[in-house]
Amino acid sequence: MNRKASAVWQGSGKDGKGRLTTQSGVLSENPYGFNTRFENEPGTNPEELIAAAHAGCFTMALAFQLQGAGFTANEMRTEAVVTLEKDGDGFTITRSALTLTADIPGIDKAKFDELAGVAEKNCPVSKVLNAKISLDATLKGA
Repeated sequence: MNRKASAVWQGSGKDGKGRLTTQSGVLSENPYGFNTRFENEPGTNPEELIAAAHAGCFTMALAFQLQGAGFTANEMRTEAVVTLEKDGDGFTITRSALTLTADIPGIDKAKFDELAGVAEKNCPVSKVLNAKISLDATLKGA
């Protein structure tokens, strides 16, 4: 399976502007630039997209772990916070912090923690990130 996205950039690094498009069309010529990446201006940026990918990948991986163990979630909400830090002349993504809140009937906290840990370590996005990954998982009602 291959998935693709493309970026088009015009101009210099600081003053230029780019557009991102994904194969699915979810992003179509979405603007990004220095101001959306480093100055918190409205728009997208690569780190935000990595955070979305990590949150989505982990949550789906956990759904499969739960299914294999005979559980089904009523709801799982995951937030991923990706940290970009200065590194010499450039920048490095140093961390992705996952925060999960889950409503899963019939599961105990120990099993929930076990399955969440397996999902965190084995989702494909976790495996591709060269960054510290943390997980703070909360089971409602536990």
